[in-house]
Amino acid sequence: MKLHSVRSHKSAENLPRSAQLAWKIAEVATDPVPVEPAVIDMIGNRIIDNAAVAAASLTRRPVANARAQANAHPFKPGATVFGLPQQRRLSPEWATWANGVAVRELDFHDTYLAADYSHPGDNIPPILAVAQHCRLDGTALVRGLATGYEIQVDLVTGICLHEHKIDHIAHLGPSATAGIGTALGLPVETIYQAVQQALHVTTTTRQSRKGEISSWKAFAPAFAGKMAVEAIDRVMRGEGAPSPAWEGEDGFIAWLLGGPQTEYRVPLPDKGEPKRAILDSYTKEHSAEYQGQALIDLARRMGPQIGNLSKVKSIVIHTSHHTHSVIGTGANDPQKMNPKASRETLDHSIMYIFAVALEDGGWHHVNSYSPERAARPETVALWHKVSTVEDPEWTRRYHSRDPKEIAFGGRVVVTLADGSIITDEIAVADAHPLGARPFAREQYITKFRTLADGIITPSEQDRFLGLVDRLPQLDADDLTRLTFTVDPALLGSTRATGIFDWRSEPTGAPHGLSVVGA
Repeated sequence: MKLHSVRSHKSAENLPRSAQLAWKIAEVATDPVPVEPAVIDMIGNRIIDNAAVAAASLTRRPVANARAQANAHPFKPGATVFGLPQQRRLSPEWATWANGVAVRELDFHDTYLAADYSHPGDNIPPILAVAQHCRLDGTALVRGLATGYEIQVDLVTGICLHEHKIDHIAHLGPSATAGIGTALGLPVETIYQAVQQALHVTTTTRQSRKGEISSWKAFAPAFAGKMAVEAIDRVMRGEGAPSPAWEGEDGFIAWLLGGPQTEYRVPLPDKGEPKRAILDSYTKEHSAEYQGQALIDLARRMGPQIGNLSKVKSIVIHTSHHTHSVIGTGANDPQKMNPKASRETLDHSIMYIFAVALEDGGWHHVNSYSPERAARPETVALWHKVSTVEDPEWTRRYHSRDPKEIAFGGRVVVTLADGSIITDEIAVADAHPLGARPFAREQYITKFRTLADGIITPSEQDRFLGLVDRLPQLDADDLTRLTFTVDPALLGSTRATGIFDWRSEPTGAPHGLSVVGA
């Protein structure tokens, strides 16, 4: 890997394209280096993982609404949408939208944490949708996904967004665009322009993950993927983008990140170097914010040690700056302590998560978030005894790249009413590659079958998994079948209506709104 210096430049400096981050990303995207077997295998794991969490979220309101919006845009050849019949093809950017929301809704797929946060699996819906629509094969899809993961991980490693209150989809737009460019075999110039366009239109604030968190948290990555598809299409037609997007005098770094005085160091593969970044990412065993994964596992372990939870006087979680300031009491969000908070807010409250995991000895993607579960008096009492503090050592380990030191957990100190203290700590989640029970293909398949149970028929599950097993050998027809179909009765319909459901009389007088099937 080569470290690239990235900083803002005055317009008069006339920074050459070859020195710009977008150009360097485009060069990585066009480098025809072979994809290693371990990377191909992990790409298959993450396709399975995405399908698993999409299956579990199919009937949730945001997913049904996104699917209804997409369903209003049929297109040939088009791309498929999870749950709908294979022959139902939609415009690729709208298929990206629907599948992206389904994948992201439960906050239950893969993650990479470094200078910033990310869910690299969000690259899969846009790259797969374009591959299906453009009649590409499995080899092209694999190459595109290897690029998407590489650029996502490299940007997250080198550039911190959250300290400037910029949402992490600002890294996703460029990475998905680069991945699409690789899959399509586009030239450096086209990818260079499209990457900058995607950055420009997917830079948003972190208010989507602050305070009263709404369903936009699930829609945001889908929006970035949709913008990536549109950016590629626009530039393929000969249009350009704001340039240089990162380094410009009025650009991303100068005004939205650290400012003209800041230099970032972004790692990118050298020419001829394999794209292996997907191997540095990890998935979730529990449907919760990633910084909660290890602490859920620790709660499972500590519950029997503590015994009677009513005797707990206080629980203090000593952890990293990220965990303390984003999902801990350091966020200063009273909503994180509110029993009536949304699922999205509870998902970002380690105080709630740790209390429920202590009481239940585990975590469930639906039951752990139910209003009834959150409102239990004993849970609320325990929940409000939990607080977090930043520990500089856990912050240092959070950012360490040394496998022996890297840590996303913390140390928990439980004080009981009699003054006795119970303490324990955990560095990484059990499912992490360095954890007690690392996820491999077997665990990804188990997660898929568990979440798909009662939703996707066993034969349809087998068909989908069989395609993933042959991923690099799939032809264009096979690739269009890389989805799953469910009984329409399981999808139901959404009563919500919007612009895409509007019907009018020839005179223009309103005729009413029709309900579009979810």
